Amino acid sequence: MELKRVVVTGLGALTPIGNNIEEYWEALVNGKSGSAPITYFDTEKFKTKFACEIKNFKVEDYFDRKEARKLDKFAQYALVASDEAIKDSGLDLDTIDKLRVGVIWGAGIGGLETFQDEVLAFGKGDGTPRFNPFFIPKMIADIAPGNISIKHGFMGPNYTTVSACASAANALIDALNTIRLGNSDIIVTGGSEAAVAPAGMGGFNAMHALSTRNESPETASRPFDATRDGFVLGEGAGALVLEEYEHAKARGAKIYAEVLGGGLSSDAHHMTAPHPEGIGVVAVMENCLRNARLKPEDVDHINTHGTSTPLGDVAELKAIKKVFGEHAKDININSTKSMTGHLLGAAGAVEAIASILAMKHGVVPPTINHEVQDENIDPELNLTLNKAQKRDVRVAMSNTFGFGGHNACVLFKKLDE
Repeated sequence: MELKRVVVTGLGALTPIGNNIEEYWEALVNGKSGSAPITYFDTEKFKTKFACEIKNFKVEDYFDRKEARKLDKFAQYALVASDEAIKDSGLDLDTIDKLRVGVIWGAGIGGLETFQDEVLAFGKGDGTPRFNPFFIPKMIADIAPGNISIKHGFMGPNYTTVSACASAANALIDALNTIRLGNSDIIVTGGSEAAVAPAGMGGFNAMHALSTRNESPETASRPFDATRDGFVLGEGAGALVLEEYEHAKARGAKIYAEVLGGGLSSDAHHMTAPHPEGIGVVAVMENCLRNARLKPEDVDHINTHGTSTPLGDVAELKAIKKVFGEHAKDININSTKSMTGHLLGAAGAVEAIASILAMKHGVVPPTINHEVQDENIDPELNLTLNKAQKRDVRVAMSNTFGFGGHNACVLFKKLDE
């Protein structure tokens, strides 16, 4: 059977550097850091005292008090970002066939803060199981797409993908394939996460995964820099409306880009560390190129996983050199995590959006905070250091990897009519 073409017709973002698409893009191109001292709880006894929190987010601006109490932050973020994407898409919710519209969402952890608070409260009690009746439906990772579908009446496929930090990219690929195969006309997809809580910070600190650059939070996320010492935890959501091309064209929709393909692989190496030679990363990019029917030299821009960890950054760039050969030097490579921090299960969505916007505006956002060249990284690679670069981007790749060795890669292309 001939596969359907799939395009992006709506975008929405709630990030540490901008609470909507316009703010997010402006901050990206201007190299704004979202990292700052944590305001959510007392960090006195924590190794890391900073994170990339959402700024100026007032729950009451989006939800009434009763509704907000039923939603963990990660679900609130999902609803806000998806609402923006749906509005941006121009969909007429009164006339579309809602049986043909689904929601496929990514979350690596889900309602961590809800789980933490409920268990702590139980531990302080006398053993009587007094739990909030919304404890379970607030916490479970699949509740975000459930709430999106309930709000809008979307009755197509509805579920959550969980693959740690690759979760949102996995959701995008599932959404792509669902439409490609003709099973849906529209999928609202993306990811959300809200792990900036004592349990999240403490857990990642115990793994020695986080930067401890407490004296300078705004420069702590420094992918590819020789002095990098771990990632900076972020939170938020990214949403995309994916639509079958003929369906979008028939309603005169604005089209951002075509989704050409997705690739998946596993490192099969270690619970948290990447394979030092990036074998799984090589495989996922090759799988993605094959799926999209593109050649390595077709790619103009790669938004890397680029978390600012000592091992991960080097392994990914080694893999890029192996897959793209000499052409790797002609690609604008960047890591927007230098600004947003690591949004875990939402990373694949907010970074896919950054790739699409780079294509739309002809500008590749920078990798900020780079000061010291790493001798293990080829200096001839264009890592788009510290300043945005103008570039006609026709094909953009977005890489996302997760603990457990989960690798996901998505390719976007400027639309050919």
